[in-house]
Amino acid sequence: MLEISPEKVVHIIYQFREGDAADEELHAFIDALNDDEKAHLTAIAWVGRGAFEPEDYQAAVETAYTEATVPTDRYLMGMPHLAENLEAGLEALGIDVSEVEQDFL
Repeated sequence: MLEISPEKVVHIIYQFREGDAADEELHAFIDALNDDEKAHLTAIAWVGRGAFEPEDYQAAVETAYTEATVPTDRYLMGMPHLAENLEAGLEALGIDVSEVEQDFL
């Protein structure tokens, strides 16, 4: 289902919460993802903010592919609540974020 590992998503959540000091690193990390990972990352954020329901996840992924007009890192980092959206999206998709965070830290 997910073409991006929950660990990578949690890494992004963690870096986003670190604030300005990590911005350059986060841009580089997201930019280095492959196109599938970028589309799935965007879809997870959309599910988390309620733009798509979890059962419409595949439609969100397809939309992420077709509507990508700016680099994914700039688009996502422009989202005011990116970390919360990603967390909520993973949870909505049945992934225990706290468990993945514990492994990450």
